[in-house]
This record gives sequence, structure tokens and C-alpha cells, in this order.
Amino acid sequence: MIIRLLRNFFVIFVYSYLYIPIIILIINSYNFSQFKNCTKDADLSKYKMLWQNDSLIQSTFNSMTISLLSASVTTAIGLLISISLLRYRFKGKLFIYCMLFTIAVSPDIVIAISFLLLFKFFRISLGFFSLLLSHITFCLPFSVIITYSKIKKIDVCLLEAAEDLGASEFIILRNIIIPLSIPTIISSWFLTFIISIDDVTISSFVTGPRYEILPLKIYSMVKVGISSEINELSFLLLIFFISCFFLVRTMWKMIKKLIIQENVE
Repeated sequence: MIIRLLRNFFVIFVYSYLYIPIIILIINSYNFSQFKNCTKDADLSKYKMLWQNDSLIQSTFNSMTISLLSASVTTAIGLLISISLLRYRFKGKLFIYCMLFTIAVSPDIVIAISFLLLFKFFRISLGFFSLLLSHITFCLPFSVIITYSKIKKIDVCLLEAAEDLGASEFIILRNIIIPLSIPTIISSWFLTFIISIDDVTISSFVTGPRYEILPLKIYSMVKVGISSEINELSFLLLIFFISCFFLVRTMWKMIKKLIIQENVE
């Protein structure tokens, strides 16, 4: 009995610790007064003021652009690297995988300084290109680790049977590997998108003064106090990511049904 009560208390405590800040954020997003327990003058008209902040909207657009591009490029490269690690034998395979894993566990500040020194050495101006290249690089290990962990579980007999029947590498990739890896590819893309759009440390080192992204914009605004615009924007981002989750889930169910129908036919 005591163990059950302690277990329930621990579960309630953990979930409360995770979700109470989100609830407070939602409440404050409807209220101009900061950190109040009431919802005085709560209405949706305050969200209209958010669209009048051109710098905040531009920063959001920049972040979305960088995250979409980096997630797409990272997922494609990660898939190709994973297939290479699975299908081909070459020296240094274990070394490459270990190096990717090393980047994934390295402190962000170390990676940020390394990127900054690299760009300065090659005289690459800090801005869109340096930020995109950095995001692709530090997101790539996560994509490879996720994708390769799934691809290596594919039955080798399927690949060998396809080769015996005269299938080329492209046909094997299109008809066997990619269909079996669709859930992992979607998960990899979504994870790298979240990592990219949420990054502050590395982005603060490699972005220039003319190209500002949303995390850095919010960080600079929080230094002088949490305004209603930050609360409202954070709430909208929360709704956006929740919607993306359900959209991805719905898309996967539809794709799964199509795959089952094709196999039946």
C-alpha cells in the first residue's frame, strides 16, 4: 500500500513538474500582466499585436527556413550514410560511426567554437550559409544513429533475394529499404527539425548580426523581462508542434494503409 502511494505520488510529481509550466505559459499568453494568477482582460485580441512585431516575425521565418532545410538535407544524407554502413564493406566503417557518435555527445559550446574557428579560417562570412551548414553538421549524427538502428534490422535475405532476381541498387533502395524505413525517416526528420529550431548555443556563435533566428531573438528579449509577445509566441509554437505531431501520425497511418494495400494487390 505504501509503495503504491509513493509510486503514484512520484508519477504525479513528475507530470506536474513537466506540465504545470506549460499551463502557466498558456494562462500568461492571454494576460498582459506577468506571472499573475488571474486572467484579467484575457482575450484573443492580444495575439493581433504579435503580427505587428516585424523583427519577431522575421526571426520566426528565418528559424523555420533553417530548420526545414537542415532537417531535409540531414535526413537525406543520414539515410545515404546509413545505407552505406549497411550495404558496403570498407575500412574505417567503425571509425566513421564512432566519430558521428562523438559529435552527438560533445558539448554544444565545444562544437560552436569549432565551427566559429572553421568559418574564420576559411573566411566564410557568418550568416545564413554558416548557420545552415552548422545545423546540418550537428544534426547529422542524430539522423544517422536513428536511421541506421532501424535499417540494420532489415532482413538481409530480402536484399539478397532482390539481388539474385537482378534488382539494381536503386530498385532495392526504392522498393525495399525506403518503404521499410519510412517511420524511421519521418522520425529522423522531425527530431532533427526540433533540434535545429531549438538550438541556441551553437547558433549564437555561427550566425551573423544580419540574420537573426527565433531562439536568439527570444533569448535577447528575455534578458529585459518576459513580455506578452514571448508568452503568445511560445503558446503558438506549442500548438504548432503538437499539430505537427498529430499530422505526422496521421500521415504515417495513411502511408501504412497504402503499403498494406499494395502488398495485398
